[in-house]
Amino acid sequence: MFRCLFVSDLHGRVDRYAKLFDLIARERPQAVFLGGDLLPTLCHEQGPGSAAAPADFTRDVLIAGFRDLARTLGRAYPRVFIILGNDDPRATEAVLLEAATHNICDYMHNRAVDLGAFRVYGYACVPPTPFMLKDWERYDVSRFVDPGCVSPEEGRRSIPVSTRDVRYATIAGDLEHLVGDEDLKQAIFLFHSPPYQTKLDRAALDGQMVDHVPIDVHVGSIAIRRFIERHQPLATLHGHVHESARLTGSWRDHIGRTVALSAAHDGPELALVRFDPDNPTQASRDLY
Repeated sequence: MFRCLFVSDLHGRVDRYAKLFDLIARERPQAVFLGGDLLPTLCHEQGPGSAAAPADFTRDVLIAGFRDLARTLGRAYPRVFIILGNDDPRATEAVLLEAATHNICDYMHNRAVDLGAFRVYGYACVPPTPFMLKDWERYDVSRFVDPGCVSPEEGRRSIPVSTRDVRYATIAGDLEHLVGDEDLKQAIFLFHSPPYQTKLDRAALDGQMVDHVPIDVHVGSIAIRRFIERHQPLATLHGHVHESARLTGSWRDHIGRTVALSAAHDGPELALVRFDPDNPTQASRDLY
């Protein structure tokens, strides 16, 4: 059995990280996946010790915790795959890239690496949101913005990006460029956004309207949904929409043969998904 752990949307809560590191030390998985929104922000309730600046937190809590595990576990240290999320400033990316050079983690945004018989891909961007940090936001399939959301051409960024990239890049285009003509039957995709109109992207927006236009309660990516339908990877991992599992009663869904799993959670606990990529339909999720 190939043991994998998946978490997402920890939002700088050191208590969640402590639980995660303890579980890794005890269970000794072969791989750990972190699906974005990992760092402290001002937009969310923060747990004890989470007031550190994002770059400091990345270095002194996230990477330091995995470095300690590497020393403790030695050859049993797992592969650690990380992407950031729309609440994480991209300026912290440099810390993760540095950690990757020391084999602490694989930084996965817009990258692909082998994991035994499987191939892991990572992609962090989400469709436009109402929030103002735009480092990880893209137009989805066109330059359309849902009512109540802010265009990627507005808002703020922690690092400069070309005007052309901001204005014309899409999630759909990025994903096709990432995979090319590769066979994805043994692929595991680490996304931050869930696919559109699934059990994983249901937001608590019932009855809300903007300028008399009802807001869509499904906030996932159309591009990611179409990509999965077309390419049928083995498994996809998602976060971003905290309340979706509570509202739909499910943290997993199927799109054709693809098993889609979410580790997003709107309670105080750490939500941990365990899965074997040889049999992702038997994945489990527990709260700690």
